[in-house]
Amino acid sequence: MLDTVALPVLRGRSWTARDVRARVAAQAASPAVVRAPRWLGRFARHTVTAHAGWPVHQLTPPAGPSVGPAGPGSVTVLYLHGGGYIAEPVLWHWLLVARLARDVPARVVLPLYPLAGHSSAADVVPSTADLLDELLGETRAAGGRLVVMGDSAGGGLALASAQVARERGHRQPDRLVLVSPWLDVTMTHPDQPVIARRDHMLRLDGLAEAGRHYAGALDVADPLVSPLNGSLAGLAPLTVLCGTHDVLLTDSRRLAAGAAEAGVAVDYHEAPGLPHCYPLAPIPEAAAARTALVAACRADR
Repeated sequence: MLDTVALPVLRGRSWTARDVRARVAAQAASPAVVRAPRWLGRFARHTVTAHAGWPVHQLTPPAGPSVGPAGPGSVTVLYLHGGGYIAEPVLWHWLLVARLARDVPARVVLPLYPLAGHSSAADVVPSTADLLDELLGETRAAGGRLVVMGDSAGGGLALASAQVARERGHRQPDRLVLVSPWLDVTMTHPDQPVIARRDHMLRLDGLAEAGRHYAGALDVADPLVSPLNGSLAGLAPLTVLCGTHDVLLTDSRRLAAGAAEAGVAVDYHEAPGLPHCYPLAPIPEAAAARTALVAACRADR
């Protein structure tokens, strides 16, 4: 039942390989123009800046400054949206970031990074690492806290960007929070075909095709594309949420085990019977997950 509820809510995630190719071609010919929902103002103050030519949306609590960290004890969340690297944020992403701005409270930074067909991991990951470092400098100077959060493909981008920051010798954020992260785009884990039978949202062939487009000239196993193949040592503490009816469950389990082995603190939540990106869906089980996200941002975990 939960899958049948979440599937139309988080629509657009069940592409076949053919659908993915058509979507990438359409985006390459005529990129979608993303506009924030008008109702955002009811939750938070909303401004738009830029980074590397990307639009960057910033949401802040109504009583706080419209841009920049608020000061000691403040929280900034760099949120990287999912969508298989081929789709822009949907309504449920906007709802989540608005809730985070209000409930943490936090400044939430949502970059609209270029999608496959316009860019690839070789460009997107280093540029996201640049933004991470820029925000970390701002928040630390103000005595605040930076959390990097991402769902699905955004979770993969979050982990890869943190790895690049580490390789550059730069500081880590205070926490990485990953929701149903896509961390290995090869889609070759032997357990995935079995899990796919109960995952009514994602298709193995569509994910593999999207991963190839995002990889561009890189091998799909390159750590910039599939960060599970990179070192997990020296990363920020992790909070990971996933459901067992998610074909990407294997990525979360491998990440939790590998991070713990590398000495990284892991707060791992595995929800029986729940689908991909369930914390974003308007279902009762998502409320506790969103409470966990807020707690992770506040350093309550």
